[in-house]
Amino acid sequence: MFKKVNTALLGLALSLGISSVHAEEAKKVDVLLIGGGIMSATLGVWLNELEPGWSMEMVERLDGVAEESSNGWNNAGTGHSALAELNYTPEDKNGNVEIPKAVEINEAFQISRQFWAWQVQQGVLKNPRSFINTTPHMSFVWGDDNIKFLKKRYEALQASPLFAGMQYSEDPAQIAKWVPLMMEGRDPNQKIAATWSPLGTDMNFGEITRQFVAHLQTTPKFDLKLSSEVQDITKNADGSWRVSYKNLKDGTKTETDAKFVFIGAGGGALHLLQKSGIPEAKEYAGFPVGGSFLVTDNPTVAEQHLAKAYGKASVGAPPMSVPHLDTRVLDGKRVILFGPFATFSTKFLKEGSYLDLLTSTTTHNIWPMTKVGIREYPLVEYLAGQLMLSDDDRFKALQEYFPNAKQSDWRLWQAGQRVQIIKRDEEQGGVLKLGTEVVSSADNTIAGLLGASPGASTAAPIMLTVLQKVFKDKVATPEWQAKLHQIVPSYGTKLNDSPEAVAKEWAYTAGILQLPTPPVIPAKTAPAATEAAKPAAEPSKPASDLAL
Repeated sequence: MFKKVNTALLGLALSLGISSVHAEEAKKVDVLLIGGGIMSATLGVWLNELEPGWSMEMVERLDGVAEESSNGWNNAGTGHSALAELNYTPEDKNGNVEIPKAVEINEAFQISRQFWAWQVQQGVLKNPRSFINTTPHMSFVWGDDNIKFLKKRYEALQASPLFAGMQYSEDPAQIAKWVPLMMEGRDPNQKIAATWSPLGTDMNFGEITRQFVAHLQTTPKFDLKLSSEVQDITKNADGSWRVSYKNLKDGTKTETDAKFVFIGAGGGALHLLQKSGIPEAKEYAGFPVGGSFLVTDNPTVAEQHLAKAYGKASVGAPPMSVPHLDTRVLDGKRVILFGPFATFSTKFLKEGSYLDLLTSTTTHNIWPMTKVGIREYPLVEYLAGQLMLSDDDRFKALQEYFPNAKQSDWRLWQAGQRVQIIKRDEEQGGVLKLGTEVVSSADNTIAGLLGASPGASTAAPIMLTVLQKVFKDKVATPEWQAKLHQIVPSYGTKLNDSPEAVAKEWAYTAGILQLPTPPVIPAKTAPAATEAAKPAAEPSKPASDLAL
């Protein structure tokens, strides 16, 4: 009876054009996270710690979280702490090696270590060996100029306690002890040099993301929407944001009103920021760069190499294209990746659209893109050269690092897409930006993350930056301050200023994350040491039977 009456009333309302009778009222949440990757998951965990009473919703376009850039097979998995990446220590015009950027990145990674250690203590992250494994980080070069640079880099880094324990050698016998696979079959007359740090790590950011989201799903005010693509983001009269999204499985459309929206959608973030209409988004354009790797999972080969050995990038190559022979722990076993070899696609996401680059171009960013394209012509040449590489060309590049490699052991794997930031600049028209950048509205009700390297390794401090930017008043309260210091004991300080503080933080996080005992840090490090540090303890090998 009542059902018939309701149906009749609905029909009458529709005939009169009163659509509000059947319109589903938008759900209301405190925070809406767009994207199911490491960034959104990390911010969700931060906010759940600081404001457990806040309601949150996460919207992800794919069928599961951590399926794009956070997926282990779509990123290099390095715990980026500038131990091996030569592009973080450039030479100035006088030939002096500059280390501030390396120190900054290492400091950021220490915040990540503390954040992860806290989550292990709280039971949010399970089994540290499932997501972090000891893997020494190396820089490996050949040729007189590169050897000279590497030695100067090593000496400059001795001024920082964050790089204690690093060793330098030009002795092939010593380097063979670190990486035997890289030395077998090498020309004995080739001049080489390497640095080796026992504190390096291999990371599985997909596993961290999955465990973070699984924990958030156990909390009463968190909702996960998978297979759901955001179609529009509009500002409400009360200052909140209405996010409209469509379920790609059944076509249903949903709307959610959020007091704060975070866009952590990797390469998709630029489009979504543009949809919001905030003027800050007009300052940016994006240029997609992909990468492929040669991969071997032959256990006879993989078990012979335990290092992330970084070389020096080619002239004009983007930082993400620094060649490295890379130990990984993926799908429960050791594998070795070599690359990356740059690829080009107009997609902004691996699972994106070929129209991504075109549809991101606006009247505001076309000029900055043009100026960067002209000024960064060596990058264009580099990409063109990479696209012309044959299988034999890629294998020859591998042999420079692994002389005895057998081509039959290796296959080519297409990794994820990255989008380099192009930002409008008054003097130059536009500049190609490295790293990551937080973009937020003037009223701090919406924010997004653009950029690439070092990315996931510094997710915890990057999201801490988001908190400090958009929740400035909250961060200043005694309650948030106390919690921030509890989660990150070094919060608000510079570890680099104190060898004692570095030693304390290393010991604390190593114990919880099941990492090796860190090296002893001298009370005062020499600014220009020339002798290699004493060998540190032999690192533990990654487990080969992990259930990732």
